[in-house]
Amino acid sequence: MRWLALWLCLGTCSSCSGAQSALDPAGEEARQIAYLFWLMAIAGGFIWLTVIGLLVHATRHERTPIDERIASRLIFWGGAAIPSLLLFLLLGYALWLMPGLRPFARAGEANGLRIEVTGEQFWWRVAYHPADGGVPILSANEIRLPVGERVEFLLKSTDVIHSFWIPALGGKMDMIPGRVNRLSLLATKPGTYRGPCAEYCGTSHALMTFTAVAMQPAAFREWLAVRANPSPGASLPGRDIFLRNGCGACHRVAGTQAEGGVGPDLSHMSSRGTIGAGVLPTDDEAVRSFIAHPHLIKPGSKMPDFNMLPQQDIAEIASWLKGLE
Repeated sequence: MRWLALWLCLGTCSSCSGAQSALDPAGEEARQIAYLFWLMAIAGGFIWLTVIGLLVHATRHERTPIDERIASRLIFWGGAAIPSLLLFLLLGYALWLMPGLRPFARAGEANGLRIEVTGEQFWWRVAYHPADGGVPILSANEIRLPVGERVEFLLKSTDVIHSFWIPALGGKMDMIPGRVNRLSLLATKPGTYRGPCAEYCGTSHALMTFTAVAMQPAAFREWLAVRANPSPGASLPGRDIFLRNGCGACHRVAGTQAEGGVGPDLSHMSSRGTIGAGVLPTDDEAVRSFIAHPHLIKPGSKMPDFNMLPQQDIAEIASWLKGLE
């Protein structure tokens, strides 16, 4: 029994860290949420231990009548006054903390950069809007943001309600069709974090995730400058097969005639860690599998199967996409 208790304890503690843990904060808002959680957990634990202690004391105490005045005071202070005071203090602290959990990026604080994220079944459309009002830089299923600088997110949906959540950086917010919700986050620690869709949105809801990469400001601006231009690999062999088979009608690849907006933007695709919104790693075999049988990998996706193409064509398209760095 002792080994079982130790194993359960270690398993519980190990779940408090990781790329998708709200208790291992890497952002200012997540830090406040984690602090509130631990404060309430400690307060709840104290109340629980007190009640159990009184229960143990009552079972071992000599069974003699208790003075009526003492019993009344015990009921008043222990059953009403002290619990009400503790709950009032916790509620007051939580209400005081709430405005800081949903801060808006004040003028100049986000350096003019806004990241627009649109939830779709079952992937994430991402657009970086530069401070100078230039052409947005498009991406999909991955978000990059600078450490130490507040970023404003514009959250949208084109079909059903989704929910945007990066547990390590802050709280969640719904993405509602016909509405733009705003969320402000401040990353405090570089790293790669996982963001799930936190609202059931259909068949592949559990297969709809994204990666959030917090980078040093200089590295982030360098990355953004590179992404503003087409990938050198856009002109490599495989492009013509991609265009000839109609892939450009749904997908956009900067520097080519592919200007589709139905599916994810594939410009610089190989720089992302996953494909299919976190379903598979970005390697040749995974890309070939997704091209041939997207519905087997991601049920309910709008992409048709292309398993009717010759294997050589699928391999060349996958190799070309892998070259889009």
